[in-house]
Amino acid sequence: MALSGSAPRRAAQIVVRGIAAHPWIYVMAIGTAAVHGLATVAVSRVLGSVTDDVVVPALSGEAAAQGRIWQAGGALGLVALTLALSVAGRRIFAGMGYAHLQADHRARVTRQYLRLPMSWHRRHPTGQLLSNASADVEAATGVFNPLPFALGVVVMLVVATVGLVRTDVWLALAALVVIPLALVANLVFQRRMAPAVGRAQELRADVADVAHESFEAALLVKALGTEEREAARFTERARELRDANVRVGVVRAFFDPVIDLLPGLGTLLVLVVGAVQVRAGRIGTGDVVAAAYLLTLLTIPVRAFGWVLGELPRALVGYDRIARVVDARGALAAGTTAWSPRRAGARVRMHGVGLTVPGPHGPVDLLHDVDLDVAPGRVVAVVGPTGAGKSTLVSLVARLSDPSTGTVEVDGTDLRDVVPADLTRHVALVSQSTFVFEDTVRANVTLADDEAADAPTDDAVWTALRAARVDDVVRGLPGGLDAPLGERGANLSGGQRQRLALARALVRDPRVLVLDDATSAVDPRVEQDILRGLRGPDGDTAGSPTVLLVAYRMSSVLLADEVVHVESGRVVDRGTHAELLARDDGYRALATAYEEESARRAARREDDEGADDLDAVTAGEEAR
Repeated sequence: MALSGSAPRRAAQIVVRGIAAHPWIYVMAIGTAAVHGLATVAVSRVLGSVTDDVVVPALSGEAAAQGRIWQAGGALGLVALTLALSVAGRRIFAGMGYAHLQADHRARVTRQYLRLPMSWHRRHPTGQLLSNASADVEAATGVFNPLPFALGVVVMLVVATVGLVRTDVWLALAALVVIPLALVANLVFQRRMAPAVGRAQELRADVADVAHESFEAALLVKALGTEEREAARFTERARELRDANVRVGVVRAFFDPVIDLLPGLGTLLVLVVGAVQVRAGRIGTGDVVAAAYLLTLLTIPVRAFGWVLGELPRALVGYDRIARVVDARGALAAGTTAWSPRRAGARVRMHGVGLTVPGPHGPVDLLHDVDLDVAPGRVVAVVGPTGAGKSTLVSLVARLSDPSTGTVEVDGTDLRDVVPADLTRHVALVSQSTFVFEDTVRANVTLADDEAADAPTDDAVWTALRAARVDDVVRGLPGGLDAPLGERGANLSGGQRQRLALARALVRDPRVLVLDDATSAVDPRVEQDILRGLRGPDGDTAGSPTVLLVAYRMSSVLLADEVVHVESGRVVDRGTHAELLARDDGYRALATAYEEESARRAARREDDEGADDLDAVTAGEEAR
């Protein structure tokens, strides 16, 4: 999508690509604009003929000329009607093209956001991403609103030039001297405008990012009383954006009057040159009137042409910012091998897995030569100190990223070869940081439209809610499955949100379930019920999914069939809890730390639940 070459070449590329994206709309828009240009020239020519053949003779008392007054009026009225219809058509089709291009760019940027891996998203602030999909799209497409009008001006100028040259060469030169002056003014304008617009677009992203952080951290800001700090931080960025916009406005304020002045200057020159030529008997008075009137009519079209020239620097900046997203590398290539597990649980195998990511001071190795083989239906707890690489390790199974070396396989098939739809259908990941959409319970669990053919049934949703031990909570909500949940699930506690997210994964009946500390806010007893419920009757694993569990509670670890001890991106040991306690000093120390951490989290959870109850009471009072 990136543009190349000089500024005029890049501007031409934007225009050509936009027109090519919706050719029929722009054929109609440019066509009606061309008709408008021809009709505008026709008005001037008809007015000139009427002046010479009807008005001047009629004023001299010629009876025949006085009888043609109504015919002359009819001719002018017909041309005026053509002007009106062409204006309406041009505006309608230009607006359609403008809206279509904005929708195309926004969809293209959003699809790329969804394709790019989490590592890319972590390097780009949310405010910048929002700006790419909104302000930058508007900047990149702003030039297409006046474009058909400006192209109609080109047609008008060509036809007018031919007519003026046929009338008198000197009159034509006087009328068209404004064109090179407009081009010179635009070159000066672009050189000053491009850096000013680029800075303004960057600051728009910064302002959006600061605002987004303040909204996301609303609880923290309120709890710690940092409202003034956040207000000052936002005000500083907003003032910088204001100053940048003022600089853009100042540059534009000098350019627009120059463009507005040019038609008037041309009219003055036409009258001077025309008077000389009429006195010399080379042309008639009507020719001068027609040329002067034509330049008067060109005032607004030339402003549209100047509008296009004025929007081009901003369009180039916005387009380049969008192109950096669309052309970003790192999107995971889609596999082509179908995968349909024959068992309830799938075998997960890692062989020689390593993961290297770019860092501020060079590449950083997150995982080193990991070998892991998990039998179908087994529950494996992945433990280790903070920063050991546990979450990174299990995220590879959901293919949030691909390993730099080695392979990750499910049932013997490399994840990179699996069809994405099969992977997301049979592998489900639930993270600690749950997200709840501002929608109904049903929509949050199914993540599908109610009319979708593959949407889970209500019975399947209730089954998943029971397995996640959150069905009683949903029954207590007004409307049950149709109960609306507030923004980010504000009317649910932290533990309830986590259980709802777990139900969202279970409703898919996954063959591999990845739980990345997904029950950290859930009561330990409820957590144990959930984990035991993933097994069949009497702990049978035949009908159970394979579970990879990043755990920080010994109560969770004790429910696992096997424990994998990860440290510094390596698997240092694996075995049962008892085996690791007996031979792994690091695991023994970790188990003690986990017990202490469990006690601390239990205390914090009680405080959070108290805060959630207070929020619910406050919301109820506000509602009343």
